[in-house]
Amino acid sequence: MKNNKNNYCVIMAGGVGSRFWPFSREERPKQFLDFFGTGRSLLQMTVDRFRPLIPIENMFIVTNVMYKQMILEQVPDLSEGQILCEPARRNTAPCIAYATAHIRALCLQRAYGYTSEQGYTKDGKVKGGSETSQLPNYLDIDWSKPEMQANIVVAASDHLILEEEKFRETISKAFDFVSTNKAICTLGMQPTRPETGYGYIQFINERSRSELNDAAELPIAAPTALNEGIYPVKTFTEKPNLEMAKVFLESGDFLWNSGIFIWNLQTISEAFRYLLPAVADRFREGELLMGTEQEEQFIEEMFPKCPNISIDYGIMEKAENVFVIPSSFGWSDLGTWGSLYELSDKDEEGNVSLHSESHFYDAKGNIVVLEKGKKAIIQGVEDMIIVEEKGALLVCKKSEEQRIKQFVSEL
Repeated sequence: MKNNKNNYCVIMAGGVGSRFWPFSREERPKQFLDFFGTGRSLLQMTVDRFRPLIPIENMFIVTNVMYKQMILEQVPDLSEGQILCEPARRNTAPCIAYATAHIRALCLQRAYGYTSEQGYTKDGKVKGGSETSQLPNYLDIDWSKPEMQANIVVAASDHLILEEEKFRETISKAFDFVSTNKAICTLGMQPTRPETGYGYIQFINERSRSELNDAAELPIAAPTALNEGIYPVKTFTEKPNLEMAKVFLESGDFLWNSGIFIWNLQTISEAFRYLLPAVADRFREGELLMGTEQEEQFIEEMFPKCPNISIDYGIMEKAENVFVIPSSFGWSDLGTWGSLYELSDKDEEGNVSLHSESHFYDAKGNIVVLEKGKKAIIQGVEDMIIVEEKGALLVCKKSEEQRIKQFVSEL
C-alpha cells in the first residue's frame, strides 16, 4: 500500500474522556490509556494504523496544550511542530480549521516561498505584500501546483479498528476519490443493531437514485462515485430513539456516522470559506505564521474567539458535495463503558473483567475494571459497571451510564 507524500493525517486528541471516569481523568484522558493490555494506548494505536499510508512527518495531532508532553512521550518520532495545541476547547470545526490552515500554510511555503511577516487579510490579499511578494493573493493560489495536492484524512484518537488492513484499503480508496473529485468524503459504518448512541447517515444508493427524476439533484461526480461504491449523502441524523433506530436499520440506506473524514486541501479550504466564514476568517490573517515562532502567540490570541461548533453542523450538513463509503472493518467509537463491554471477551454469564482478577457469583452482564493486581468478588448483581482507579470507585447501572458525565461534573 503506497505511502504518499501528498497524504496527510489529522488526529483529534483533545477530549477529556469523562464518560470513562475514574479510569480516564482530565490529567490523563482515555486516548492516552491502554484499555486492552496490549502495551499501546488508543492514540498510539491510531498513529500506528496510519503509518503505512502516511509519512510520519505528515501527521498532525490537535490537542489541548496540557497534553503536548504526553503525546511527545507516546509518539517520540513526532516533532513539536506536529502537535497543534488548542488554548481553549471549541469543538471539532475550529479544531479541523486549525489543522487545515496549518497544512495549507506548509504547502504554500513549499510552493511559493514565504517570509514570516506575511499572511493573508480576510479578503484574500497578501498582508504587507507588494508586486514582488513571494505569495499570491489567496484567491489566486494555483491549486494545481504539486505542492498543493494535499489529501487529508481526519480521525479521532479513540476509535477502535479491528480489521486495520481493510481500513487502510478504504482510506486509500477515499484518497483516490477526493484527489480527482471536488468532494467531501466520510466513512459510514454498516449498522448491525438499532444503536441509539451513534449518529446516522442516509445515502443515495442505486435503488434510491433510480427514484430521482432529475440527475441534477445529485452532487457532482455522482455517476462515477456510484460505480465505485461511493454514494452521495442525503441527510445526517443525530442520535435517534430506539424506534427510529430500528426504522433506520430496516431501511438499508442508513449508516452509522463514524466521524472519519477525507478531503482534498482545496475542497475543505473552500468549504470553510463559503460555509463557515466565522471560523475561516479567524485563521486567514495568520495562517502564514504557521510553522514559525509566531504561530503559538497567534493561536493563543485568536482561537478562543472561534465559535463553538461541530464540523457536522458547520460543514457536513450544509455542503452539497458530500459522499459516503459504506464500510465494515470492525469499527467502534470507544466512547462509553458500554461500548468497551461490547468489545471485550465475556464469560458464560456475560461478565467482563479487565486488568484484574474478578470472581463472579450469581452475577450476569457486568463489566469490572480494577487496578492491576487487585482481586474482587462480585455477587448477585446484573448489568453493572464497577470501576476502581486511584482511590475512586464507580458503581453504576449500564443502562444509566450516560449520567456518568453528569456525576463527574458534580464532584
